[in-house]
Amino acid sequence: MAMKLRAFFVFLFVWVLAAASAPAQEKVDLGAISRIKAEAFENSKVMDHLFYLTDVHAPRISNSPGYRAGAEWTIGRLKEYGLENIHKETVAYGRGWSYQRFSAHLIEPQYAPLIGFPLAWTPGTNGPVAGEPVIAVLRSDADLEKFKGKLKGKIVLTDTPRQIPLPLQPDARRYSDIDLAQLFAAPEPGARQDRRPPTPDSPFVTREEQAAFRRRVTDFARNEGLLATITGGSAGNNGTVFATSGGSREVKDPLPPPGIVLVPEHYNRLYRLVEKKISVKLELEVQARIDESSLDCFNIVADLPGAGKKDEVVILGGHFDTWHGATGATDNSSGVSVAMEAARILKTLKLPLSRTVRLAFWAGEEGGFIGSRAYVKEHFADRATMTVKPEHAKLAAYFNYDNGGGKIRGIYLQNNDMARPIFEAWLKPLNDIGATATTIRNTGGTDHLSFDEVGLPGFQFIQDPLAYMTRTHHSNMDVYDAIPPGDLMQSAAVMAVFAYHAANRDEMIPRKPLPKPQPKR
Repeated sequence: MAMKLRAFFVFLFVWVLAAASAPAQEKVDLGAISRIKAEAFENSKVMDHLFYLTDVHAPRISNSPGYRAGAEWTIGRLKEYGLENIHKETVAYGRGWSYQRFSAHLIEPQYAPLIGFPLAWTPGTNGPVAGEPVIAVLRSDADLEKFKGKLKGKIVLTDTPRQIPLPLQPDARRYSDIDLAQLFAAPEPGARQDRRPPTPDSPFVTREEQAAFRRRVTDFARNEGLLATITGGSAGNNGTVFATSGGSREVKDPLPPPGIVLVPEHYNRLYRLVEKKISVKLELEVQARIDESSLDCFNIVADLPGAGKKDEVVILGGHFDTWHGATGATDNSSGVSVAMEAARILKTLKLPLSRTVRLAFWAGEEGGFIGSRAYVKEHFADRATMTVKPEHAKLAAYFNYDNGGGKIRGIYLQNNDMARPIFEAWLKPLNDIGATATTIRNTGGTDHLSFDEVGLPGFQFIQDPLAYMTRTHHSNMDVYDAIPPGDLMQSAAVMAVFAYHAANRDEMIPRKPLPKPQPKR
């Protein structure tokens, strides 16, 4: 009997010791999650948000009339939902640009309308202009010298035609279980390649070299007196063209001639006609407005105030600016719509929030995270010096949505292993709606990086790719119809669940060590 008692007490001691040393289980509020899902799926307003942000108030290039009109609608809707402290925060940006009219026509040898749009920060044509196009592919300083004095008053085709592959695979896809399992695996250790090998299209191996050459091309085109330039875009097929800007938002940079992009099928036809010395006549018209009266834009900020830890903040966000080839549905009216809907759900359900949940919609993401970096520098830390401000200690987490309009399948941990068990616990009740994955990997190219680069816990969700990179990203097909409504409903539910738990968790999300200062190069 004594032996059994001793064995029992030994077992009890070991069990208590193990329990004491084990990490505490993450608290998950299943009741709140159930209510959030019901509201998100049965009373959704997310596609209504998307309608106004695309069909009505788009495009929204930063510091443009469209941006300002869209912001006023958004602020009005957030007021209707009862958010507080709604305001704009000024961001130094640069010249504004918008266009009011575009037309392009092939007149000879046979009439055809041409599909395309003007390139941002290029001027208008001062009424309709007509002329014969010429080919002048400008890829090196030798090309600039070759065509010097030969292009005055010409409409110039500046690209070689791209071979358009026959699409044998569907444009859109969802992540399979195998895809998500591969995302779960950490990337192979190894040095990052900072320099890319030269190609026939670009003999320059760094971005700085490419940017410097583009400035030389702009100077050349302006000084030579080109009437307009036409390109075939960076990619695309089946009537889709991917393109953004042809000039600079910086006032110090001179404006180029009018710049136009055409869908590759139409561009290639023009190129073949000119190459074969067939007489070609084009008629073009662009009405564009370049505004240098104010060089500032703004972020949009609004709060759902917390109760117990009101000064601590969870931020939900995405960028508010879009490109102008279409209405910016997947990039990034979807993200704004999802974050608005997540806030509406939390407010409608009157769920208790200990920390404040903040919405932040950024200006100038397409120019290099201009709005989010300005906000982080103003409120949290200057990445150049890593001098942190008091608010730095008060940010629980930042959650970003900006990888198209696909449903959330999980979250990128941003190399933060400490967040993994927390997010896995929050995702578990969401597995049945497709949100299952965590990955230590990072996704780049969006505003969560502004937070991460100063040591704050900033995260981007894993989203189904759909046709984001194959059809809509920075293209003339980025429209409302490209987004499945169920995907945005699911995404809003997931974002609301993350916001609710981050706002009410006893501790803030664990942080990685502070990075070293990152002076500007």
